[in-house]
Amino acid sequence: MALFKKHTAGKPGEWYYCLEHQKVEEGPDCPGKDRFGPYASAQEAGHAMEAARERNLQWENDPRWHDTPAAGDPQND
Repeated sequence: MALFKKHTAGKPGEWYYCLEHQKVEEGPDCPGKDRFGPYASAQEAGHAMEAARERNLQWENDPRWHDTPAAGDPQND
């Protein structure tokens, strides 16, 4: 009898994008640290990396995320 059981979060029927295997997988086969999801469909999971790139680009161009204060910012005074 095993003292500790391997437990992964998620349910079969949910779709994930596995970062380690670089493919869409159904159910929680890989550890949470290695996957994006859950997604409602395999197609949605297949676009996970594209969605992440788009979000990263938006964050990189969002002035609220930069450490450099803007000129005239009242917090600089």
